[in-house]
Amino acid sequence: MVDLHARRSLRTVCSEVLVLLVSAFIHSIAFPGLVSANGVGFIAFFSLIPVFLVIRTTTWKLVPFYGFFYGFVFYLFFNYWLKTFHPLAILIVPIIKGGEMLMLFPVLKAAQKLFKKYGYLVEALVYVAYSYLSQDWFAGYPYGTLGSAIYRYLPLIQSSEIFGIWGVNMLMVLPQTFLAFHGYEKLKDRSISFKTTVRTHRLSVIAYLVLFVANLIFGIVSITFWNGQQPEKSWRVATIQHSADTWKGGYATYKNNFNILRRMSLEALGSDPDIILWSETAFVPSVAWHENYPSDPATSALVEEFVAFGKSLPIPLLTGNPEGVIDDPSLPPLLSDGSWNRKDYNTVIFFEDGKIKNTYRKQHLVPFTEHFPYEKQLPLLYNILLANDYNWWEKGHEPVVFETEEGVKFSTPICFEDVFGYLNAGFVASGADVIVNMTNDGWSKAVSAEVQHLALAVFRSIENRRTTVRGTNSGMTCVIDVTGKIVDPMEPFKVGWHIYDVPVFTSEAHGFTFYTRYVDWFAFLTIYLSIFLLAGSSLYRLYLFFSRRK
Repeated sequence: MVDLHARRSLRTVCSEVLVLLVSAFIHSIAFPGLVSANGVGFIAFFSLIPVFLVIRTTTWKLVPFYGFFYGFVFYLFFNYWLKTFHPLAILIVPIIKGGEMLMLFPVLKAAQKLFKKYGYLVEALVYVAYSYLSQDWFAGYPYGTLGSAIYRYLPLIQSSEIFGIWGVNMLMVLPQTFLAFHGYEKLKDRSISFKTTVRTHRLSVIAYLVLFVANLIFGIVSITFWNGQQPEKSWRVATIQHSADTWKGGYATYKNNFNILRRMSLEALGSDPDIILWSETAFVPSVAWHENYPSDPATSALVEEFVAFGKSLPIPLLTGNPEGVIDDPSLPPLLSDGSWNRKDYNTVIFFEDGKIKNTYRKQHLVPFTEHFPYEKQLPLLYNILLANDYNWWEKGHEPVVFETEEGVKFSTPICFEDVFGYLNAGFVASGADVIVNMTNDGWSKAVSAEVQHLALAVFRSIENRRTTVRGTNSGMTCVIDVTGKIVDPMEPFKVGWHIYDVPVFTSEAHGFTFYTRYVDWFAFLTIYLSIFLLAGSSLYRLYLFFSRRK
């Protein structure tokens, strides 16, 4: 027998750090990234095995440091494109994710220690619970969620309509915790074979294989079923992709982008669409502000031109446009110090029948870049962010459902709002029959960044069995059908327009999925089970300890 928990030599520590470094890189390859713009999904079925093995073999003192190191390095590889957004972003995200894993790794080790023979089962629960909790706080960031690596393996992810992406995470991580357990046992005793480990844990192995096969069969049957369903409507959408940085250049840029968007929209009208779709903040000057508080004559005139165009169209126009409103109603728009008494929302506006019919304000803001609520608690960080040109948006609170005169009901998650399951389920539960995502990922200058976003959006269509239309600045503009199939994506970073005939499946005809009705229930189950098992086992061990001392 080998003692794997003896004092770590420098060579051993260096070996473990190297394993984590290589594992972080290999794991990043599973996702769209540096090596492949679409990712190599099957790698995610085994890329975490060395990580779980290192957690088992290392000491308690080292495990939190390893957690931070692994999280930091993985997100450096995975989100390399954040450097294009801002130099701070490529540091902030890895530091946050490293901090999360600094806490995760000791909990995983506790699961291994407390449950020994069956610790791998609790480890899998803890990992899935972490996957949810890591996106369910102010800096929540779902990119890198394990299941999203296999967004193209459609038969394996159809069960998301029941479990959400969390069930897929469980199916992928459980064999890896088990194989890491076997590796640990093998390191302790070379005579232990894999066959012996399987025989000892045959009930767990059989149960997993049954679940995996059942998941696969369910996926095949679901795809066949939905491919055979006729939608209640077909909605002809013209997506306009102008592939430009809408925020740089001031008035000249706003004018030029508007001219491109207008020209392509008029071209698309020749294909008889039902609606024209622009992207997030496609038109930057705030209609709401300039109509009420005209200041710069040229910009105000451009706003009037834009509004006149939207009202003149024979079909609806949907576009992103910041909404500026008075911040303090007791003060005038222009303050004595020369600043504006103004706050802004990241907003979608809906033109139809010669008027602005409705608006939607973004509810889930991007942490640090769009929203930072800790000015008083963390003033130093707040001032650093302000000094680096970060500006805050206000938060919306209503899951708005738009409805066209033809009766198509849809909601418009803005930017990365379509990566959050709860938000999109809320739109659908409120009556949306189509999810229309409006995104500007063009700043990343990386196709892989856009596909990482798209990979998560795939799950929203499956979870709710609603078609998603993505109207983006520069990619990935496409349709995602109710089976998660990506339909006819436009070439990224290229100016153009495209017509999509979008199948509309209504709640009246097809009802709501289990996931839509019970959002993230499986994630909550893993959280409660993890807490119950870890706390219960800890208390039981304490009880035994004090009982022996009596």
